[in-house]
Amino acid sequence: MNSFNQLNFTNSFASLPETFYSHVTPSLLKNSHLVAFNNTAASLLDLDNDDQNRESLLPFLSGERVQKDSKPIAMLYSGHQFGGYSPQLGDGRAMMLGEVTNKSGEKWELQLKGSGQTPYSRGADGRAVLRSTIREYLCSEAMHALGIPTTRALSITGSDEEVYRESIEKGAMLLRMAPSHVRFGSFEIFYHRQQYQEIQTLANYIIEHHYPQLLDITEPNERYLALFEAVMTRTARMISQWQQVGFSHGVMNTDNMSILGLTLDYGPYGFMDEYDAGYICNHSDTYGRYAFDQQPKIGKWNLGRLAQAMLPLFDETPKIAAEKVNALLPKYDEIFQQHYLNGMRAKLGLTDAHDDDESIIDELLEMMQQSHVDFTNLFRSLSQFDPHDLENNHLLRDQFVDRERFDLWAKFYALRIVTEARDKSERKLSMEKVNPKYVLRNHLVQRAIELAEAGDYTEIHRLHEILNHPFSEQTLPSYYATPPPEESERIVVSCSS
Repeated sequence: MNSFNQLNFTNSFASLPETFYSHVTPSLLKNSHLVAFNNTAASLLDLDNDDQNRESLLPFLSGERVQKDSKPIAMLYSGHQFGGYSPQLGDGRAMMLGEVTNKSGEKWELQLKGSGQTPYSRGADGRAVLRSTIREYLCSEAMHALGIPTTRALSITGSDEEVYRESIEKGAMLLRMAPSHVRFGSFEIFYHRQQYQEIQTLANYIIEHHYPQLLDITEPNERYLALFEAVMTRTARMISQWQQVGFSHGVMNTDNMSILGLTLDYGPYGFMDEYDAGYICNHSDTYGRYAFDQQPKIGKWNLGRLAQAMLPLFDETPKIAAEKVNALLPKYDEIFQQHYLNGMRAKLGLTDAHDDDESIIDELLEMMQQSHVDFTNLFRSLSQFDPHDLENNHLLRDQFVDRERFDLWAKFYALRIVTEARDKSERKLSMEKVNPKYVLRNHLVQRAIELAEAGDYTEIHRLHEILNHPFSEQTLPSYYATPPPEESERIVVSCSS
């Protein structure tokens, strides 16, 4: 195992022309201290994480000390934000320190978030606050434990520095990790500037470092088209996984879409409590552009913007390039639906594919919405469903307002289960492996934030440990697996950070 100053830093992205980034230096927070450290993420770097070494890591985790080979940079990009094009964005409060290759050959970019102003801060302070860093730290690790592709979080550094958002809050830094932080908007900016050589340079970099299997395609135009298809496939799969756990991202702007199909930039996200297809987790999303049921469609729309940015790579003739995209992009719906249906079948304990599977899923969701049923708990409790004695399912039945409608659905569901002739215990076990008992509900993370702002970080550590095992039965107060009390005020989350 290594200490932080023994890590072998490189920065392959910084080897690209400076058109793609700006050199930056982290700005220190006042009286910084370690709030949280993720041993699981540290192991990905072969990083020594024992208690004695923990405090010695603080200068590196807070940006006070920078490795000589790290070459910190802020990445340039643009993007479509709530449907409108913003011509220049970039890392306004994040700095990529470099990348570390572990003993397995995996490369991880390390990025400080909240490390001060960059040339892309657009007048902002370049800081993050403790509230937002806790939300990203916990959710990125919770998503990973659910098996959903995501950036990772190594640490939170707190401080006494005051940062103004809607009110005065404490400044903090997050050190996050990903194989790459390149976004759809990293391509868009050069398309709209008509800098087509830069688009090719960036595509070549992504292929070489992250999609090397595409190097076997000798025809360049076809190789770039294959790159787009690979990104499309990963994106469709990721969003299908969001839908399967009731996760709403909140800000699906193209600058928040990863070229690797990772869940990126945790702002006003939310895991649903009661099922609501039109759930809006972002207070700033006035018209519901990024509502839960809109996420699959927005994913496709965003891919259309990426395809537009990559058009010059697909063919020298714009018309032919557009025809290639128009032939490929519709496959998104097929890919998404395949992953979604397979995932939902698994949640229902079904192994065989039937033509009417979509209807059985949709009918259940409609009943859940009608009755305001908790999304996570309902699917978890379905593992107890008895197909041979329908009257024995009264605990499930009583969650629904329209009991007769549930009875009709239950008969059909029972027939599907019986037809597969699967062992009851095997079905129950398989369902519990895909239906989590614990998700990061907003009232849980809010409680951790309020305690942390008062100087108590224990709930951050407790939640992190619970959410590392979301599918396991744990000896915990019921509070961690239930929706917020009805009398509690609904938590509203906005884009501020």
